[in-house]
Amino acid sequence: MASAHPHGSGVAARDHCLSPARAVDRPTGGARYGRMFRGLDPLGTDPELLMRAGGDGGICDAAVLDRLTSGGDDATEAAGWPFFGQLVAHDITADRSPIGGGVAPDVLRNSRAPRLNLEIIYSDGPIGSPYLFDVHDPATFLLGPNGDDVPRNHQGVALIGDPRDDVHLFALSLHVALLHAHNHLVDLLRADGVPEAEVFDRARTALTWHYQWIVVRDFLPRLVGAPLVEEVLAEGGRWFAPLPGEAYIPLEFADAAFRYGHGQIRHTYRLVDGGPEVPLFPDLVGFGPHSAGRRLDLAQLFDLPGRPPAQRAKRLDGRLAASLIGLPEQVTGAVDVAAYHSLAARDLLRGETTGLPSGEAVARLIGVTPLTVDELEQTWPHGTPLWFYVLKEAEHRGGGDRLGPVGGRIVAEVLVGLLRADPTSYLVRQPDWTPQLPAAGSRFGLADLLTLGVDRDRPAPAA
Repeated sequence: MASAHPHGSGVAARDHCLSPARAVDRPTGGARYGRMFRGLDPLGTDPELLMRAGGDGGICDAAVLDRLTSGGDDATEAAGWPFFGQLVAHDITADRSPIGGGVAPDVLRNSRAPRLNLEIIYSDGPIGSPYLFDVHDPATFLLGPNGDDVPRNHQGVALIGDPRDDVHLFALSLHVALLHAHNHLVDLLRADGVPEAEVFDRARTALTWHYQWIVVRDFLPRLVGAPLVEEVLAEGGRWFAPLPGEAYIPLEFADAAFRYGHGQIRHTYRLVDGGPEVPLFPDLVGFGPHSAGRRLDLAQLFDLPGRPPAQRAKRLDGRLAASLIGLPEQVTGAVDVAAYHSLAARDLLRGETTGLPSGEAVARLIGVTPLTVDELEQTWPHGTPLWFYVLKEAEHRGGGDRLGPVGGRIVAEVLVGLLRADPTSYLVRQPDWTPQLPAAGSRFGLADLLTLGVDRDRPAPAA
């Protein structure tokens, strides 16, 4: 019987045994964590104090100040941006050490390559991860039956490049949008007559470079401000500038500054226009198929062309929504300490176990005036945990909408520095490259990528 897929030649499986995409062949030297501010001492805070601060009723609990009214603490940016940041974090970091510590920071292993290379969707490619791809057309991703989900095994477990992207509906929806975008690029390349043997690699490079461009030109300016982005691009990093091929993930980034997004999560979200508002957890928890009633219109999270403005993110103020202070067991696993159900407590404890310096120490080192006690709203015995400091700094030095000088410096230097250390990134290979895909506005951005090829893999309507 003739295949219904004209491209089912198995071309993507060439040179199987020598494929550089195989996990066994990956370089492991960069798969590590390190220090951005090596001369600063660890803060050292009593874990009990951290658990009280981050737990139910603590200083990090937004319910204490009754700030859960709809729209009462809206930020300027759309609600989906912290979830895009979550996917970026998944793409470059994966620390699987226990929350309670027990692993020396200098031997922590990063289970992700420190590159913005969309490993979260591509994994080891059609050779090493064939279950992610259409067996009849291995240049394209396999999707769920209706195109709104990833494929799953018979127990509902996602067949996906990074299982963390199935943690909730929003992360999964962004993941699925990236799969659609890749498949659409495959269609465009084939329509342009690109040889079949080159289609997958060129589609992967195109999507990865557009994603990297979005990080630099759309995501970072919203998060840290365009002037800082331009400074780091022009002058390089002052505190993080790894040589090509020697990138690592600073703990100050992974365990503090880039966990800023936890403070931008709203208490409730509307999934479709006119629909009810529901909390992220437990209502939208993932790790299994979502019911038909949990369909997400991405225009509710992002400002998409031709659609009304989306919901806004929560203002950054050092406090987390109730759904994050009481995470469900599907997310935390079985824990024997009640505070471990709080994401705030987990963030504070992680900074302690990895020996992060205080926020004040970092501020003084980079030459900015530290926050005052009144601004921090909490007296810490020896200094403020860096994660909490970054959130409070965003409140008082970033208007609640973007990171301040400490958090912004860490995030901008690390993300740009990772691209500069990656010999395959567009900043290295072709610094003057600009997106080739169409843009609704003056500059290509995430909204354009999210609307790219959204109907490509959806089944045709019945006749």
